[in-house]
Amino acid sequence: MLIRLTHTHDWKLLKHTRLAALLDAPSAFGVSYQSAAQSSDEQWQERADSTSGTTFWLALEDDRALGMIGAALSDQGRYNLIGMWVDASARGSGIASQLVDAVKTRALEQSHGRVFLDVAPDNRRAANFYLKQGFVFIDEWEPLASHPQILVQTMIWQASH
Repeated sequence: MLIRLTHTHDWKLLKHTRLAALLDAPSAFGVSYQSAAQSSDEQWQERADSTSGTTFWLALEDDRALGMIGAALSDQGRYNLIGMWVDASARGSGIASQLVDAVKTRALEQSHGRVFLDVAPDNRRAANFYLKQGFVFIDEWEPLASHPQILVQTMIWQASH
């Protein structure tokens, strides 16, 4: 399994993977399938460019993406883990941990000692996974942008000193 940053030429693979994630778990992401599907090829190319604002990684096996994760700096200066997804055929294989480790490593390389994410607490599988990765819940809640009736809670990971 190869975990690597996306590049502009990966845009079709990123688009395919992101849309598959949105179809598989529509209420787990802050964007809807319909919204993402309407993005232009140029927007997908910009998203795939790891030197732009948001960074994405793909988990690849034989040129097939089995997972993805993203990271972006928020307006408040928080390093946020976003867009985590693993194909159903690869769940339980350790790919998810490798993807999260890629984000943690990048955060530390960029001098961010903390990584934030939002998760719906009733999404037990995801919440338990993040707890095992060293994240803890903090008392911050907000509605999920794509599904405002769902409240997500913030989790944080802090590097050990």
